[in-house]
Amino acid sequence: MKFNELNEDNFLLFAIKNYENPHCSTKDEFFEDLKRFKYIKRLLKKYLSTGLLKTHLLLNHIIIIFNLFDDAGIPLLFYKLEPQYWSALKSFLVYLNRIDPDVFLLQIQLDTYCLEELNKI
Repeated sequence: MKFNELNEDNFLLFAIKNYENPHCSTKDEFFEDLKRFKYIKRLLKKYLSTGLLKTHLLLNHIIIIFNLFDDAGIPLLFYKLEPQYWSALKSFLVYLNRIDPDVFLLQIQLDTYCLEELNKI
């Protein structure tokens, strides 16, 4: 199956196809790993509503996403997160050298506060 665009119908299949966790032995473990997208969304929502950025926790979840899904983590993250979170997400991806800010989604500005906090690490 070719994935030109992620949608509700093919998200799960795309995630399964790109899932790389040799320690996972049940579908429940796979679905537990998928919850990381929800955790990232919750942390970014809190950041946008309160200004509280849990940099290390977000980094941990994003790094685990890439450990589990490799480069497929990028489209999975952007599909699961609404556009209001993309600026902060893009900043984390640039910090992790997963995307080139001058090429990837040019219309999305980097979140300067996120970058400042990440550069303190």
